[in-house]
Amino acid sequence: MEEIEFILDSTKESMVGSIAHLEKEFLNIRAGKATPQMLGGVFVDYYGSQTPLSQVANINVPDARTITVTPWEKNMLHPIEKAIMIANLGFNPMNNGDNIIINVPALTEERRRDLVKQAKAEAEDAKIGIRNARKDANTDIKKLEKDGTSEDVCKTAEDDVQKLTDSFIRKIEEHLAIKEAEIMKV
Repeated sequence: MEEIEFILDSTKESMVGSIAHLEKEFLNIRAGKATPQMLGGVFVDYYGSQTPLSQVANINVPDARTITVTPWEKNMLHPIEKAIMIANLGFNPMNNGDNIIINVPALTEERRRDLVKQAKAEAEDAKIGIRNARKDANTDIKKLEKDGTSEDVCKTAEDDVQKLTDSFIRKIEEHLAIKEAEIMKV
């Protein structure tokens, strides 16, 4: 029974990891409203090493359509501006000498549909991760059955794994529905 508990725990942990990864990916899909997380993937050349933007500058959102980036060192303005351009986020940063201002453009209907497709693809990847965790767990349970664990115990464990899988797939669907509504809201 201890082995089965371990298998169930590690499966659940793996599935929680898939959901966490999905949430992180959803943060990178912008829904028209400016957030500091939009610049989360930007890395700046800071004295020869690639450093996350948040570690070399303050990132603020004064309103729903504007992001301001204030570097801690004035000489970092141009490298930050360059890094934002290289990140290819669809932003056009403006440098005013003190900070960088980014106007987040309103999303077109076509762009919204593309973002929904992207969100669905991320959700599908998360579902694949969940299913892989289920497959691994069922393989481990089958090994236990071959090693002498009773068939009833193994069948119950497989049912538990399937219940876990179903509940996590539902969570992914809920996350996707929320993100889709957020993206399509004008």
